[in-house]
Amino acid sequence: MIKILVVEDDRTIALGMEYALRQEGYGTVVCYNAETAEEQILQESFDLAVLDVALPDGDGYELCRKIREKSDIPVIFVTAMDEEVNVVMGLDLGADDYITKPFRVRELLSRIRSVLRRYNKTSDSSSEIILKDIRINTAEAKVYKKGEPLILTSMEYKLLLTLAAAQGRVLTRNQILEELWDAAGEFVNDNTLTVCIKRLREKIEDNPQNPQVIHTVRGLGYRAGD
Repeated sequence: MIKILVVEDDRTIALGMEYALRQEGYGTVVCYNAETAEEQILQESFDLAVLDVALPDGDGYELCRKIREKSDIPVIFVTAMDEEVNVVMGLDLGADDYITKPFRVRELLSRIRSVLRRYNKTSDSSSEIILKDIRINTAEAKVYKKGEPLILTSMEYKLLLTLAAAQGRVLTRNQILEELWDAAGEFVNDNTLTVCIKRLREKIEDNPQNPQVIHTVRGLGYRAGD
């Protein structure tokens, strides 16, 4: 399970973030001040940290420095301050992303998934994902079926990559929609997903009417692979 450290002094925001993250299956530890967060950083190992910049007894920048002394996990800053100097300071300290309040939970979850994908990609020696007779070269963003290149739209590629990365697990339509929305930078509706699934199957399946690569799980969503 991916473990996330959340440091946020606004308890209402923190509780909302904790609930959303746990609903997505993330292990979550919440701290309301810098002192408690420092103790957690020293005692526990995390896969990602979401840090509020302004804290009652310190700031997220100093916490980021302490995290960097111990590990190279991804860090996302959350703050009400959106001046350019604060953004630059956070990124200079090694932050992977920066989100400004007020924000939608959906946007935060998309940012977290996006950062985790980038982190996993750079830490993984493999740049290929194999899904039955489909080979995805993530380094070059190319897809092959039985050795022959496939021409996919950016949306189709993102959909295939999302499902392949979760190979063997069921993704709900909402989870997939959030990934596509994050990739396209705009809202993607349910009808668009249905059309995209259909067109992708036509390109990667031997028989789109009897799909073996992307399975529909009735009442739940979709699963790639066995």
